[in-house]
Amino acid sequence: MNFQPLGKRVLVQRLEEATTTASGIIIPDNAKEKPSQGTVISVSSEVETVATGDIVVFGKYAGNELTIDGKNYLVIETDDLFGILKK
Repeated sequence: MNFQPLGKRVLVQRLEEATTTASGIIIPDNAKEKPSQGTVISVSSEVETVATGDIVVFGKYAGNELTIDGKNYLVIETDDLFGILKK
């Protein structure tokens, strides 16, 4: 995959949502919410605050969905990112 975002945008792949609760109850696919965390895959040359590999938090309706090589991604403006999760 070779995608370079333009402007102040990043390409993000959503993190998978848990399929069971802490008590072991299985959550069906239609009841899951889309996760609001993802891994930064590619960064525009104009972006200095986020790097490839960072785990970011974003709004529920942030970004535009994009499919590349059969995988789903989001192109998100940096203003729509809430922050970076540090380990």
